[in-house]
Amino acid sequence: MTPGTGPSTRTREPRSGAPGRLGTGVCAVVLSLGALVTGYVVLTAYMIEPDGPWDTQAVTNSEAAGGVGLALSALTAPLTWLFVRAEWLRKWWYAIPAALAVAALLRLTLLAPSL
Repeated sequence: MTPGTGPSTRTREPRSGAPGRLGTGVCAVVLSLGALVTGYVVLTAYMIEPDGPWDTQAVTNSEAAGGVGLALSALTAPLTWLFVRAEWLRKWWYAIPAALAVAALLRLTLLAPSL
């Protein structure tokens, strides 16, 4: 082994070719579908508003949708980390589950519907 070529100084080459592109495409589709479902659930949480002071069911439904949206964000975040770590996707993909998690948390806390 020559100096400067040890395992600690080598950098991994980005994946290229058909298998790299296929992995990127599959990962992008999986995360996009996850983001669409999560975004729909979080949007539903924001759209639910109580009709009056008696409508506790709407508040409960909004909290449930916000909780499900937060849980789905928590499920897509490790997948995003895995795909970025495998170098199939770029680091900006972290922003999608983070933004959806922040939106769900805001609906559950500061922007929660009140009676």
